[in-house]
Amino acid sequence: MAACQPPKKEIDYPPTDLSKNYLIPKPVKVIPTKTAFGLSKNTVIYTSQDDEQFKNVGAFLANKIKTKTGLDINVNSINENNPIAQIIYINQSDSINLKTPESYQLYIKKDSIFLNAKTAAGAFRGIQTLRQLIPEASNDTLTDHPLWLIPSGKIFDEPKFEYRGIMLDVARHFFTIEEVKKFLDILSYYKYNTLHLHLSDDQGWRIEIKSWPKLTQIGGQTEVGGGIGGFYTQEDYKELVSYAAERHITIIPEIDMPGHTNAASLSYSFLNGNGKIIKPYTGTRVGFSTFATQKDTVYAFLDDVIGEIASISPGPYFHIGGDESHVTKKKDYINFVEKVEKIVQKHGKRMIGWDEIVEGNIDSTSIAQHWNTTANALKASENNSKVILSPAIKAYLDMKYDSLSKHGLDWAGFIPVDVAYKWNPETYVEGLPKESILGIEAPLWSETISNIGELEYLAFPRAIGYAELGWSSSKNLDWEDYKKRLANQVPFLQRMSVKYYPTKSVDWED
Repeated sequence: MAACQPPKKEIDYPPTDLSKNYLIPKPVKVIPTKTAFGLSKNTVIYTSQDDEQFKNVGAFLANKIKTKTGLDINVNSINENNPIAQIIYINQSDSINLKTPESYQLYIKKDSIFLNAKTAAGAFRGIQTLRQLIPEASNDTLTDHPLWLIPSGKIFDEPKFEYRGIMLDVARHFFTIEEVKKFLDILSYYKYNTLHLHLSDDQGWRIEIKSWPKLTQIGGQTEVGGGIGGFYTQEDYKELVSYAAERHITIIPEIDMPGHTNAASLSYSFLNGNGKIIKPYTGTRVGFSTFATQKDTVYAFLDDVIGEIASISPGPYFHIGGDESHVTKKKDYINFVEKVEKIVQKHGKRMIGWDEIVEGNIDSTSIAQHWNTTANALKASENNSKVILSPAIKAYLDMKYDSLSKHGLDWAGFIPVDVAYKWNPETYVEGLPKESILGIEAPLWSETISNIGELEYLAFPRAIGYAELGWSSSKNLDWEDYKKRLANQVPFLQRMSVKYYPTKSVDWED
């Protein structure tokens, strides 16, 4: 292909230094070679032709290049009017140096960029790095057309944890499909691979269950503060799952139980186990509701619910909640968790639950999400179960930044941007082996927020730091270095119209 092109005039690029990038998450290894790749109208993208997903990654990159620069970059085809000057090749590789499914290698030269990855997920993570390396402004002095100069060199990168997630509570306040899609777009830029949706709680039920229609007809009509609520039809949910999958993000559904169940019991009274009359609930108190855990009909109901959601959730996990079930008798709680685990497994999924689930005799394939009790995380590890780290005092995105924060809660304390970043998940729980840690997740509960702007205020910039904690090698984590790179995220955040919290601990770039 290159041999058919006429000789190219050598361009004298100004010197660059790839090691002085502002990439987030920080890559494992960067080797600068001091020249540049000139992205221009004469650039084309080629991908491994025998993998449709690699082609999709190429098309995704071309679309994002156009959004940022205005350039129309061809993918796996030639524009007859523009001679090929530079090639970006996204290559499916079987290199033994690509140690994880999301590992990638970038080789940036003057006339070519090679991105090697074993999987499309790895390639997708690699193009996020490439997107961040494209400068905001073009250089219009070197040729007769604009060039966006990408520093040359090599980048070798892979994630520290296989699970890197955010949880979004759509039960306390409902968020629309378009709002969740925008959130997914931002998360994918920072190499997240999981979005955990909290789909039910006392205040609302947010997903259509065809065999139990009152869950949304009744339970989906309320939210905190008395709003109109809302819900996703199964087609809506499948649209979100597909949109996330295009960004190599897995959506994990959560139906919280046996507590946090007022909206479900309001819809079908036989589910109620607290002995009180059920009324619509729009407050923020927790721990007062429970399923009737001794009724066989409750488990038949859950079999239907879990089955319908599992059938439209291609990811490997189903989250059963399990936290703050204060009015459920302990022996009933244990029996409930063990029975529901079997229902989840029957439908081909692995159970995840908040760390209280380890009170039951859970299977080693089930996963405990540590949010509060250290002993529960250690007990899960002793059971050979994996642990997701979401410690409330470090990782809860709904905590206020400080006493002046417009939104958020403070029961776990304030979490300023630097506090959110300055902890090491690998060593945070004393005695928890690294091999027991599946990854980290930052939950965003929605009692105090009701629209995408308020969501963004709490999530960003803290979620950007959690992305780095989940991806980057612990030895590369340094607040002073990170806050300089964070300051340079402003152009992207502005382009995405993100209403982030402009903490004074960072010298933001204008």
